[in-house]
Amino acid sequence: MQEKYTPADIERAAQQHWDESGAARAVEDNSKPKYYCLSMFPYPSGKLHMGHVRNYTIGDVLSRFHKMQGYNVLQPMGWDAFGMPAENAALANNVAPAGWTYSNIDYMRTQLKSLGFAIDWEREFATCTPEYYRWEQWLFTRLYEKGLVYKKLGTVNWDPVDHTVLANEQVIDGRGWRSGALIEKREIPMYYMKITAYAEELLSELDNLPGWPEQVRLMQKNWIGKSTGVRFAFPLADNPDEKLWVFTTRADTIMGVTFVAVAAEHPLAQRAAVNNPELANFIEECKKGGVAEADIATMEKKGMPTGIYVTHPLTGEKVEVWVGNYVLMSYGDGAVMAVPAHDERDFAFALKYNLPIKQVVAVEGESFSDQQWAEWYADKVKGKLVNSGKYDGLGYEAAVDAIAADLAAKDLGDKKVQFRLRDWGISRQRYWGCPIPIIHCKTCGDVPVPDEQLPVVLPENVEITGAGSPLAKMPEFYECKCPKCGGDARRETDTMDTFFESSWYFLRYACPDNTTAMVDERVAYWCKGGIDQYIGGIEHAILHLLYSRFFTKLMRDVGLIGDLGEPFANLLTQGMVVAPTFYRELDGGKKQWINPADVDVVTDEKGRPTGATLRADGQPVVIGGTEKMSKSKNNGVDPQALIDQYGADTARLFIMFASPPDQSLEWSDAGVEGAYRFLRRVWKSVYDHVQTGTVAAKIEQEALSTAQADLRRKLHQTMGKVADDYGRRKQFNTAIAAVMELLNAYDKCDLKDAAGRALAQEVLESAVLLLFPIVPHIGQALYAELKPGADAGSAAFPKADPAALKQDEIELVIQVNGKLRGSIRVPAAADKASIEAAALANPDAQKFMEGKPAKKIVVVPGRLVNIVV
Repeated sequence: MQEKYTPADIERAAQQHWDESGAARAVEDNSKPKYYCLSMFPYPSGKLHMGHVRNYTIGDVLSRFHKMQGYNVLQPMGWDAFGMPAENAALANNVAPAGWTYSNIDYMRTQLKSLGFAIDWEREFATCTPEYYRWEQWLFTRLYEKGLVYKKLGTVNWDPVDHTVLANEQVIDGRGWRSGALIEKREIPMYYMKITAYAEELLSELDNLPGWPEQVRLMQKNWIGKSTGVRFAFPLADNPDEKLWVFTTRADTIMGVTFVAVAAEHPLAQRAAVNNPELANFIEECKKGGVAEADIATMEKKGMPTGIYVTHPLTGEKVEVWVGNYVLMSYGDGAVMAVPAHDERDFAFALKYNLPIKQVVAVEGESFSDQQWAEWYADKVKGKLVNSGKYDGLGYEAAVDAIAADLAAKDLGDKKVQFRLRDWGISRQRYWGCPIPIIHCKTCGDVPVPDEQLPVVLPENVEITGAGSPLAKMPEFYECKCPKCGGDARRETDTMDTFFESSWYFLRYACPDNTTAMVDERVAYWCKGGIDQYIGGIEHAILHLLYSRFFTKLMRDVGLIGDLGEPFANLLTQGMVVAPTFYRELDGGKKQWINPADVDVVTDEKGRPTGATLRADGQPVVIGGTEKMSKSKNNGVDPQALIDQYGADTARLFIMFASPPDQSLEWSDAGVEGAYRFLRRVWKSVYDHVQTGTVAAKIEQEALSTAQADLRRKLHQTMGKVADDYGRRKQFNTAIAAVMELLNAYDKCDLKDAAGRALAQEVLESAVLLLFPIVPHIGQALYAELKPGADAGSAAFPKADPAALKQDEIELVIQVNGKLRGSIRVPAAADKASIEAAALANPDAQKFMEGKPAKKIVVVPGRLVNIVV
């Protein structure tokens, strides 16, 4: 065995062994319990970042641990390879998105392999390949035929200069991110998936996911947003047969309606604008700006009256209809009732335009002002109706019931359950995505592409200009024949939302080699009861997880995956990797962000930073906050540089030791150095032992000295703790700390005799295996040195021996007047009187008692004796 720990050589040899032996290859095996461990697959952006390293190390630790526990483990990897970044890179670097993507995949795969992850690379796929997206096109056609995919007009962000649709995040201050043009809201034909048909199931099933963080379940519940309310109509004043419909969760305040607001695209708004140029101009203004809810919530609320009046359904009073820029046509009926006295947004709008404010809810002890908003206005519990005629004095529930009944009697409304969730618009007017398999024929209409013509292959050698999708400019792509009539037709040039690919990839990992079906019976084996552990960032807590749950139910209902209902049994959302930031102020108020590796920090005597200088010129830099590692703040650490300097095991150990997996991890160069030192220490401990000859770790318990028995007891206690930390608690930092404590005890124990040598063998073998899931390379090498020819990857996880845990004697701390003065050893079964007598007889205790009698003796079982004099 070589004396020096050399990570590069050790890791190269271990990885070669795993590759040649197929150590991570997963095969269905009903003789073992299965464990499917999955980390969210990465976007191939170019290089791994520390968030990736943390995510995949967590998954690898769990995978290796469960394999050692006797499970049949699957840990796959793939690439979420479609999306806008590739188009942006194509524009910036004058390269084709496909070439850029495949090149990045090759580099990142090499990085992942260098970290020693036990990934079954035979199951790898990229979602941008026809072999993968063929099957989602196939599913799309099935869902289209069932009406679960449909086409309707949808409101989008339209860039009038680049002639393209922008995602919400590409709209900055109401302008296109690239062109700077004012964005317009346009309605264009789009395809939607009917996720609302599953809203109730998606909501109720959240209560059957105890393995998910409560925070994530709550986020999903709020996004689905089940509301019980009343949908009712305002008849038009000049034509009562025509009705304006709204939905409200506060039907109790209906008597306080003083106006109604509609979206700019609402038919009433369009009708009113025909002979009203000022209103027409305002409607056009409303169409500019983003369509995201967050944008709507923060922008200035503007409106204009239409001159159209509706009739209040209960009082018969005339109510004016306004156009409001905060009302979206895509939500509900595109209209809202306005009760300024009891809604903050309506209140501000009414003050701005001098509209009536009518109080209809009162809370005892609170005064009403029509000039200042107060939250108590909306109190459902304390409030009682006032100024509401026959409903005066009623509380919230009674008022809603009475008002809903009266509306129903007039055939103008009724109670209704409504969801905040809207159907999923999957059409994207971009290039780098899965083509939507629809053909438009003037004779036959929209025709799904037949199975035998799938996949509709996305051309990969295209020129990206940023102005619209290149597919719409490629007759060789869009010109085709109708599958029904054979006439000239046009292929759809929209592509699918990239969430489409990530919503079912976890199922394809079970059978990626199937060329004749989307999935097969192997899904039932690997996914029974759900994927055992899913790992990813909290930023995916809503859309990705929601769409994946939706897809699983869709595929279940079309007979593809049996009765699998929920895809992920257990979910771990890892915390961010954060690091300090440094910058210099530039002209114009901009900041030049400087990488922490290029900065020298000065600290005070308590280690707190007091200043920093740029190493290159010695001049000061500003110390910013500690923030998530990112390119924009230039505070990232290159994983490859870390691996090159210290080895993959050091990176893995630091990442797992620095913080519990669900909390933020603050980067520390000193922590990395500490992890490296610990691994060198483990190596030296094994080296020193091996140099004097390995022995069989067969222990004769009675041959051990007291100190040796204590060490063995600690070893077997550590086995139980580490197994619990890995399996139940998923707290890897405490598992590492426990092994560190064990090795501290090992260093202090005299192990030179034959019994001690056997115990040293057992301690080192066990410690190496306890650490193996976290640092597998050094574990592979050291285990083979301790047990020549043995393979750590095939070894069972150490299991505690009850005989070793048995304790004949225990050590108790002795205190005199609460201060530590010594210790005693007593039989484990000693009674209180015997313990007190032994404590009083102890020389250290007698010394500090100074001949004084004991006034009281406190015995804390298993821990200490306190003598009070």
